[in-house]
Amino acid sequence: MELMPALLFLQSMLAATWRMATPIIYAAVGEVFTERSGVLNIGLEGIMLIGAFAGYSVAYETGNLVLGLLAALVSGLLSGLIFAIFTVSVKANQIVVGAAFNMIGMGLSAFLYRTIYSQSGRVLSLQPFRPLDIPGLSDIPFLGEVLFRHNIMVYGTVVLVVLAAFVLYRTAFGLSLRSVGEHPKAADTTGINVPATRYVGVLIGAVLAALGGASLTLAYSDQFVEGIVTGRGFIALAVVVFGAWSPWGAFWASLLFGSFYALQLRLQAMPEVLIPYQFLQALPYLATLVVLISLTRRARAPRALGVPYP
Repeated sequence: MELMPALLFLQSMLAATWRMATPIIYAAVGEVFTERSGVLNIGLEGIMLIGAFAGYSVAYETGNLVLGLLAALVSGLLSGLIFAIFTVSVKANQIVVGAAFNMIGMGLSAFLYRTIYSQSGRVLSLQPFRPLDIPGLSDIPFLGEVLFRHNIMVYGTVVLVVLAAFVLYRTAFGLSLRSVGEHPKAADTTGINVPATRYVGVLIGAVLAALGGASLTLAYSDQFVEGIVTGRGFIALAVVVFGAWSPWGAFWASLLFGSFYALQLRLQAMPEVLIPYQFLQALPYLATLVVLISLTRRARAPRALGVPYP
C-alpha cells in the first residue's frame, strides 16, 4: 500500500529519529549513573570520540564489529578510570577535568586517525551493523519502517534503559548510588563506601558514552571522521537534566533531540525548502539551549552533584 507524501515524510523522519538518538541515549543513560553518584562529567564529548575511534580502528583492522565494540568498551573503562582518579581520589575540579577530556578526545582521535589512516591510501570504510529484518513486523505499513528495521545498537537502547531503571531503582547498589549522590556523609555512616560507589558510577557512565561514540562508526556511519560526535556529548548532558536524572526520562528526551537531527536532515534533502542549511544544522543545538534555559529554575539535581567527598 502506497503512503501519501506527507506520511512518507513522517515515516522516514520517525525512523531516523531513533537511529539519530541512539548515541545520545547511550551517553545520557550512562551520565545518569555518574551524576546520581554525585560526579559531574562534562567530558562526554571527548570520551565518545575516543570510543568512536577505538571501535572503528579495531573493527576496521580485524573485520569484526563485535571486537570493535569491545575495544570501545575498554577505552571507556580506561577513560572513566582516569577521570575517577582525578575527580574522586585527587578531588580535582570536575568541570576542569571534564573540559580537559573533551580537548584530549578531540586531539587524540584526530592525531591517531591522521597518523594511522589519513595517508594510508586505503579504502577506509567498513560494513556497519546491518538492520535486522524482523519477520512479520518489518512489513507492517508505516510502523514496520519506524520500529522494526533497525540494527542491534538501536534495539540495544531499549534493553539498556530497562536494565538501567531496574538497577537504579530496584537494587541495593542503585539505592547506594542514589544515596551517595544525595547525602554522601549519611551514606558513609551506614557503611557505604562513597569513593568506591562513585568510581563505579563514573565507570558506568564512561563505558556507555564510549559505546555511544562507537555506535556512530559501527552502526550509523561506515567510517571515522574527525569530530564525528559533533556535540552529541554536550546534548547528552542537557538530556540528563531534561529527563530528570532518570533512565526513562533520558530515553524519551534523547528521542526528542533525535527528532531535531532527523528533521534537519530531511529538510536539507528537500529542494523546495529554501531555509539555509546552516540554520537547519543548528536546530538540535538551538533546541538544547531552549531546553536548558527553560529548565534552569525547575531542575532538581542530586544535592551532592559536583561536590567532592570528604
